[in-house]
Amino acid sequence: MNTVHVCASRSYDVKIGAGLLNAIGQEVRAVTGGSVLVVTDETVAPLYLAKVYQSLTAAGLRVFTASVPAGERSKCVEYYVNLLNILAAKNLTRTDAVVALGGGVVGDLAGFAAATYLRGIPLVQVPTTLLAMVDSSVGGKTAIDLPAGKNLVGAFHQPSLVLCDPDALNTLPADTFRDGCAEVIKTAILFDPGLFAHLRERGTGFDREYVITRCVECKRDVVCADEFDKGERQKLNLGHTIGHAIEKCSDFSISHGQAVAIGTAMMARAFYPNPAEIEDVLRAFGLPTETAFDAQSLASAALSDKKRAGDTLTLVVPRAIGGCTLEKIPVTELQAVIEAGMRHG
Repeated sequence: MNTVHVCASRSYDVKIGAGLLNAIGQEVRAVTGGSVLVVTDETVAPLYLAKVYQSLTAAGLRVFTASVPAGERSKCVEYYVNLLNILAAKNLTRTDAVVALGGGVVGDLAGFAAATYLRGIPLVQVPTTLLAMVDSSVGGKTAIDLPAGKNLVGAFHQPSLVLCDPDALNTLPADTFRDGCAEVIKTAILFDPGLFAHLRERGTGFDREYVITRCVECKRDVVCADEFDKGERQKLNLGHTIGHAIEKCSDFSISHGQAVAIGTAMMARAFYPNPAEIEDVLRAFGLPTETAFDAQSLASAALSDKKRAGDTLTLVVPRAIGGCTLEKIPVTELQAVIEAGMRHG
């Protein structure tokens, strides 16, 4: 098992190791009081909820559960308020905890409930997807969506503990696993030429514990330096400005990982000296690199993105593997950037 310690407004450990789901009871017991609400979704519940429930109760915890439909549409006001009402009805206190068991949607939704119930109670992230393990479970971002766009209502709320069990990836559908690979590739482009080389050499057969740990370490370093997303942490948005626009234009029928892959490829075509180097790795993982949406539609959708600041937008520009820069552009130039990202050759 590997442990990555995160020093933020609340310090905590991210533990990565096979079999951690079996030990979740003792792990959670060490960071919280007597009661927990386990929030999961209708896909994860049949796979892991009984195991988690048994481990938590065996550790002497009083356990309540809540399940939401799988998918982005559950990150909404309705399900958020439902969770708050459950927490209140079960009389959870500030010494109790929310356990988010699932992917990024569950982590964001349950995390926002934990951040705001009683002005904040402990949160344990137990990600079951690759995307959540390497990205959304670490760093304290929690949110729900509005009709106007993704993650427009949220709070920074660092977890008390994150438990990543790579064995959970064995039950992931291939498409969901590839979604996580998009974030892994993004992290390598941003911070680590060695990780990028490992991914290029090994493809989807990469060393899971090593890759998850390395991605968490990279995110840890950024979060510790810029917890509240004012500077360097914005680099984690590589591919996301266009990616979120693609998700919105598709009415979220295109997954987050696929959208980020397309957005990353488009930024590479617009700015990177050798875009094929990035495109080839994305394609080797079965990820898309192009979109059918036109530049005007994407630019319009992107203008509701929370990364916009007045009349400017900060883009993450890939200049080299391990060497990306933050560059502000007028919002009026975004469409031209997107058009450049659609060109080939």
